Amino acid sequence: MNEVLRRAMLQARMSDRQLAERCGVDIKTIGRWITEAGRVPHARHRWAVCEALGEDEAVLWPSAAKKAVKVGPDREVVSVYPYRSGCPASLWRSLITKAERELTFAGYTNYFLWLEQARLGSALKRKAAQGCRVRFLLGDPDSELTRSREQDEDVALTLSTRIRVTLSELEKIRSRPGIDARYSDGHTHLSVFRFDDDMIVTPLLTHRVGHDAPTLHLRRHQDDGMFDRFASHVEELWTRGTPVWERDSDGQA
Repeated sequence: MNEVLRRAMLQARMSDRQLAERCGVDIKTIGRWITEAGRVPHARHRWAVCEALGEDEAVLWPSAAKKAVKVGPDREVVSVYPYRSGCPASLWRSLITKAERELTFAGYTNYFLWLEQARLGSALKRKAAQGCRVRFLLGDPDSELTRSREQDEDVALTLSTRIRVTLSELEKIRSRPGIDARYSDGHTHLSVFRFDDDMIVTPLLTHRVGHDAPTLHLRRHQDDGMFDRFASHVEELWTRGTPVWERDSDGQA
């Protein structure tokens, strides 16, 4: 029997049926996960269980975590998704929730975040109040580059419209110290989202919108590795970026 999983469910006061609903599986599947110690759920189900119970995968299924351990230069690659839309919304929420120091959203529009993450603005205000730095790097909706990319994408919901949705949502929370936004054109074909030592990277493909982009989930394990190189790229863009909001001498928007 998987005693660790059973105890975690008891501590979370979650029944087999409730966990099954959270994970999108049959209640009998939950029973097998508990009674058959060697049974390891699919990765997406492990993520859902960990989020529901507030536990780490290495605690609930150490054999799966051990199998995933890497020692080469690719050890910072946690997961790979052919499409950003295939990256679970629960993963994004988990990374946002767990971040304590750094939340950086360097997508050209960041539009999808407001659609997929309920009450994102409230979550970001809460994080900023707790001392977490929250930054958004956006494309300029009125730039020539944005207009050129709109012609390349050729979709009804234009880039400039999606950027303005994000600007509208940020306007509601910009008064909270610790939340900032800048315009940049240096990430037009590469989106980087940082959550402390985790990162989601999406290189955009020609004639494709963001949810069609291949996606990497990275976790920092070394100096000057993939994580650090993408982080340095974003820091350079932020340094060169143009502030979205004018600020007074006291740094207030």
